[in-house]
Amino acid sequence: MTSPRQPAFWLMKSEPAECGIDDLARAPGQTVPWVGVRNYQARNFMRDAMQPGDGVLFYHSSCAEPGVAGLATVASAAYPDATQFDPASPYFDAKARPDAPRWLHVDVKLVRKTRLLGLSEMRRRPELASMVVLKPGNRLSITPVTAAEWAAVLALLSTPEP
Repeated sequence: MTSPRQPAFWLMKSEPAECGIDDLARAPGQTVPWVGVRNYQARNFMRDAMQPGDGVLFYHSSCAEPGVAGLATVASAAYPDATQFDPASPYFDAKARPDAPRWLHVDVKLVRKTRLLGLSEMRRRPELASMVVLKPGNRLSITPVTAAEWAAVLALLSTPEP
């Protein structure tokens, strides 16, 4: 008999001008499709590893102060990202076909907005030193987070900003 799968944890980056934590909070059902991922490794994380119930650190990127802005959960299995078929979308992919989609996404549901755990604060914390998002040259929009890193971030979010 196999034991039930333990939830995995992820850091998912979004530009607040495109879809920030406040947009997620205002979305119907506080759920959004995580569209526009056009990196094969990030796509493969969604396709092969993410499952409903996994924890998500909702991370604001490409903004004045990047960092974790909230907590969410993966709310669906991966399914085709419709933006790849839409010529009017910035995420259009002329090589993608409905019968052979290249790009997938998952739905993400808000758990709660948090104080901003800024990138600079994260870098100062030795317990977060191994996080992929803190590694030089990392540009992936989705990265795995270990259970220890998840617990450390939750602990930091429960304390006032230093």
